[in-house]
Amino acid sequence: MHRPVLPPIRRRWPSGRHSVARLAAVTGATGFLGRYIVGALAAAGWQVRVLARRDIAHPQLDGLTIQSIAGDLSNRAALSALIDGADIVVHAAGLIKAANAAAFRAVNVDGTANLVAAINGCAQRKHLVLVSSMVTRESGLSAYAETKRGGENVVMTALNAPHGWTIAKPCAIYGPWDKETLSIFQAVARGIFPSMHGPEARVALIHAADAAAAIAALCDRPPARQSYELTDRRIEGYAWNEVVSAAEAAIGKKALRVPLPAIAVRAAGAINTALAGVLGRSPIFTSGKAREILHGDWGSALDCQPPRAIWQPQIDLDAGFRETVAWYRDRKWLPRSIAKRPPVGAVP
Repeated sequence: MHRPVLPPIRRRWPSGRHSVARLAAVTGATGFLGRYIVGALAAAGWQVRVLARRDIAHPQLDGLTIQSIAGDLSNRAALSALIDGADIVVHAAGLIKAANAAAFRAVNVDGTANLVAAINGCAQRKHLVLVSSMVTRESGLSAYAETKRGGENVVMTALNAPHGWTIAKPCAIYGPWDKETLSIFQAVARGIFPSMHGPEARVALIHAADAAAAIAALCDRPPARQSYELTDRRIEGYAWNEVVSAAEAAIGKKALRVPLPAIAVRAAGAINTALAGVLGRSPIFTSGKAREILHGDWGSALDCQPPRAIWQPQIDLDAGFRETVAWYRDRKWLPRSIAKRPPVGAVP
């Protein structure tokens, strides 16, 4: 099959000399984090080409010049066209919810294997940056965690020299456009937050813009053949009470924290999983997700992070939550204001 060869893009450096722009090939570019990654790469001077099953038009991508290859991770010809001439390949595609384990595996493992095979078929040396997840640390918790770990194993064992790899493993990601962590803010806005964790539980968080900046920074480095976890400045993570307090401050409302027994969380996950099988749906909250949520240690450590000379997080939790809540309110995803309720910490 004919593969289109796109002309090189040239840019003028401050010194006046010309250089061929670097080309980044990206999968998963239409997803929540993927759109941030495309923006971060473009801001860093990369020419971007994406693999897309559908129209890539989106407000976050407005104003960017993006080459698009139609196809998905099962299409070998599309993958070959995607990486043709690319200096870096950012693999951010993956399922975060699916009807069953086989559906997760088809994308997170088999799709990754197809991309690795396409890279192995290239004479030009490639640097593959795999965007995975911190949940792979506990791969037995869910089909998602297991198959994301399977994708990492494919990259580490099947990618042939002279190609190289780096793996980025973000923790829980939030920010404008995210619909998954929206539920935290909705619960606070309603005034009742179901507390599912003890005081010792830790969860690391990172704003999507920081995660994307880290991934773009790793693209500027030679292949590390190493995995890095990505968090904000609180590498060790937050107690859930701290997370709720930050959400309350951003929304301007206190919420009643209602302890929810672990058995109730597991039961809800099991019911949701059973209903999904009957109704043919792919919910985010399943038995596996319940086990992930109940796991007590989602913090990180400094030696798991990228070297600080390469990247450092810039957005702290309070500022990130304030920005996110303001964005949600602008789009009416949250109430614009809380009537007759003073902001948290306000003096009467």
